[in-house]
Amino acid sequence: MHNISQWIQTHAAFTPDKVAIIEKQQSYTYGQLEQRISQTARLLKHQLRIGRGDRVAYLGFNSSEFLCLVFACARLGALFIPMNWRLTTPEFDHILEDASPSVVVCSQVFQPQLQPLCNKHPDCHFVAQDFTTPGWLNLPRMAAQATEDQRVDENPHVNLDSPLLIVYTSGTTGQPKGAVLTQNSLFYNALNSVHMHDMHSQDCILTVLPMFHVGGLNIQTLPALYCGATVILHDRFDPQRTLQAIQHDQPSLIVLVPATIQAIMDQPQWQHHLSSLRSITTGSSVVPDALLEPFRALRLPVQQVYGLTETAPIAVYQSAAQALEKESSTGLAALHCDMQLVDKHGLSVAQGEIGQIRIKGPNVMFEYWGNPQATAQALHNGWFDTGDLGYLDTDGHLVVTDRAKDMIISGGENVYPAELEKLLYTIPGVRDAAVVGRHHDKWGETPVAIVVKHSDSDLAAEDILTYFHGRLARFKHPQEVIFVDDLPRNVMGKVQKFLLRAML
Repeated sequence: MHNISQWIQTHAAFTPDKVAIIEKQQSYTYGQLEQRISQTARLLKHQLRIGRGDRVAYLGFNSSEFLCLVFACARLGALFIPMNWRLTTPEFDHILEDASPSVVVCSQVFQPQLQPLCNKHPDCHFVAQDFTTPGWLNLPRMAAQATEDQRVDENPHVNLDSPLLIVYTSGTTGQPKGAVLTQNSLFYNALNSVHMHDMHSQDCILTVLPMFHVGGLNIQTLPALYCGATVILHDRFDPQRTLQAIQHDQPSLIVLVPATIQAIMDQPQWQHHLSSLRSITTGSSVVPDALLEPFRALRLPVQQVYGLTETAPIAVYQSAAQALEKESSTGLAALHCDMQLVDKHGLSVAQGEIGQIRIKGPNVMFEYWGNPQATAQALHNGWFDTGDLGYLDTDGHLVVTDRAKDMIISGGENVYPAELEKLLYTIPGVRDAAVVGRHHDKWGETPVAIVVKHSDSDLAAEDILTYFHGRLARFKHPQEVIFVDDLPRNVMGKVQKFLLRAML
């Protein structure tokens, strides 16, 4: 295998009539998907002069065009940049400045955000996916001109070691960086996913999370296409539409983050719509036990997965059986990963002791794009330093406690916000919660609880402060409670704690 687009070529040869993608009542077989990928590769090469090492960016909701561009770039040895559609014009400008793509494909709804940047980036072709406007190339017209006599020969310099994705990190700590994932990263991530989900060609995957993030693209979507399975593609997440699709289309697997699981559970009679699912996969942020209990009652496994953009992301996970048996565990190192927990000196910690999580494997990123200093800080002899903290329980399963940078040091004692947040979620009336540290002249830092109440709750700050008595050591107690309407979260559900700290 020279590049991952051969997954689609091979399925098109073996099972050309098998449905690969369903979107908006339209289905594409593997044979049709291969034709569309070939057409996309031809227009990129012959009309836009894209070759090995060039960058192609995409700004739009989930779509089959998105996936065709991924595999076309893989065939050409180009790099694909999925852009977060929740960003603003200055943030898009940062990505264009940083990665210097030769092409940006954009859907109509986001054209206003990119239009001010056209003159600023004259070397970049701005391509309209589904609209016509002066100064922009038109993707459908170009596709019609991509004739079959325009060959895209196999490039001997393109292989699994070739970089394929530049995925900008979610920016929970500030300015995002572009993590470079090779084709090999995606191949081994797919193998990890197959092992985690026991995934096979008869599976049907429902993708509702945004594919500009590795959670939406790589946990199940690309692995499903590696397996020859079927992907039902929603442009965006909508809880009611998701439940209707599960009932009508009968998918077997889905990825949901805790925030979207909660949105599902807020729908009436939600439990009666899930019978086709054999498991749900979740991760990206702290998963409260209270969120999982209704699914355990249904005997529906909610498998936790741990990883980051830089690990493609699958690095640690539970099997379906483990998800039903164990609470508060993220699982074991992935089939093609190694994991170690180290202290601040880089030495391994004993089982049960909290250490910093490191991951090693062929799925780990190649580098941060154009940032050798950040790359050197993150990679140590092949080990990726996640910046997260955790410990191994008595069964050797990883329990993630917090991010190292979120840890609060109060009076010389380490306070892990996730431990407090887990307790906050058990308080009646608390809908959402986060804990951050605030500077204190005497103690260095003290914990502050930021809480979102249920709309019908009359919960008071004193009720929350009292709740901690006898449940956690005194030095861990929040010193203040602040009620807000919502917590700032990125698209994968992670609380942006740097914004909360700035607020304080």
